[in-house]
Amino acid sequence: MKLTVLGATGGIGKQLVSHALADGHQVTAVVRDPARLPIGHDRLTVVRGNALDPDSLAEAVAGSGAVLSGIGQAGRHDPVKPASTSARAAIRAMADAGVRRILVVSAAPLNRAGTGDSLPTRLIAAPLLWAILREVYLDLEEMERALRASGLDYTLVRPPKLTDKPGTGHYRHAVEASPGGFRIARADVARAMLDFVTDPATYAHAVGVSS
Repeated sequence: MKLTVLGATGGIGKQLVSHALADGHQVTAVVRDPARLPIGHDRLTVVRGNALDPDSLAEAVAGSGAVLSGIGQAGRHDPVKPASTSARAAIRAMADAGVRRILVVSAAPLNRAGTGDSLPTRLIAAPLLWAILREVYLDLEEMERALRASGLDYTLVRPPKLTDKPGTGHYRHAVEASPGGFRIARADVARAMLDFVTDPATYAHAVGVSS
């Protein structure tokens, strides 16, 4: 399958590219600076582009079987709102190209109902994280709303704390709920996203993942 990866130089983005190539996919990676993606492969096409600009994504998205975005949490007080801005850009570019499948990285604390969370997480950890990272999570919520309203076959992947530990290839997941757990390696988030590409049970849902 041809896959388009947005945010391909980020922590999850690089893992998406590596895992997708290992799975045998044809990958188009959208990056601002190709020098920041030190991966060479005959099935990898690196496109210089701006994931926040739909016109910049047109060529990279055309003919793709799915778009996977590693653009998620950014620093606090980021006026660009990268998660929601990139989602809207992708939605427009995909609509123009007739591409329907998109998977994006969100965050576990957007499970506002606390479904599947432990009592300490619901009453202490989640409110604390919202107090500290409110602007980040509001951007992610805006991203989720845009995708839910898009009519596309989306999946919102919600990991807890991300780590750079080596991936295990294993993860837990729950549809519209938390599977429990407090952390997951970026490599395993990428593994989950690629597994979900063809999993209809994840279409039009938020899916919690953890180690």
